[in-house]
Amino acid sequence: MATNPTFQLFPSSNDKSSQGSGLGLGFLDSPEPALPPPPPPIEVFSSEASSIAVDKVTIGEITLLKGRVSTKEVFGLPNSDLVPGVYEGGLKLWEGSIDLVKALEKESLTGNLSFSGKRVLELGCGHALPGIYACLKGADAIHFQDFNAEVLRCLTIPNLYANLSEKTSSVSVSETQVRFFAGEWSEVHQILPLVNDGETDKKSGYDIILMAETIYSISAQKSLYELIKRCLVYPDGAVYMAAKKYYFGVGGGTRQFLSMIEKDGVLASTLVSEVTDGSSNVREVWKLLYK
Repeated sequence: MATNPTFQLFPSSNDKSSQGSGLGLGFLDSPEPALPPPPPPIEVFSSEASSIAVDKVTIGEITLLKGRVSTKEVFGLPNSDLVPGVYEGGLKLWEGSIDLVKALEKESLTGNLSFSGKRVLELGCGHALPGIYACLKGADAIHFQDFNAEVLRCLTIPNLYANLSEKTSSVSVSETQVRFFAGEWSEVHQILPLVNDGETDKKSGYDIILMAETIYSISAQKSLYELIKRCLVYPDGAVYMAAKKYYFGVGGGTRQFLSMIEKDGVLASTLVSEVTDGSSNVREVWKLLYK
């Protein structure tokens, strides 16, 4: 693993993630380094989880816990946001995850969203704060996906249980079907329990798909979008996506991703919130629905 080059996610460079392939954007394209084959998709079980230290994070009126796990401890990769094809940044708490929880709370308070009885999938979960929020709001099933099984074992699962143990008056994990899946977006549908394979006459699939900071790589976007269409229940499923408007240096961003969706003509997009606090690039939360 030490022989793989280490990349930061946002500095100016031409490196891209390897979770998907086959989608280019003119001058932003560049030759990609040879990457190792992705690990096969697998289900990770709660019994495999390790213990972690946690800190409190305040999100509006909500207080959740976030685990403290370093890439050096788990992958032997100090100070790394991303190693394409090996580690996809799941141990870091990205801004979009916080933005998404805020947006979900706003949507819930205004009556535009209810998790009660819903089947939810969080893609690229990492700390899984959006999925944890959905669990605490009464979702019937929560399935978490990350590229790395190590992220699920060392962060997602223990962070979920730490949060649930803090909320003794809320839904318990025994009342919710919680499962964890590792794998690349082009392959993980093979093991996800609720897949409709894009057939719009079926009620199978997930009612709500959550994802934050998943569209930074142009090369990954096509497989991510195809996975969404395979998994989103028709006709009332909804996707909540938090991301930056542009990911400088890696080419992705909401404008490029939404352009692809518009050309496909299956889903419609609505802006839920925009964050321009000056701390980073413009951040957005979008809602995707079937047309």
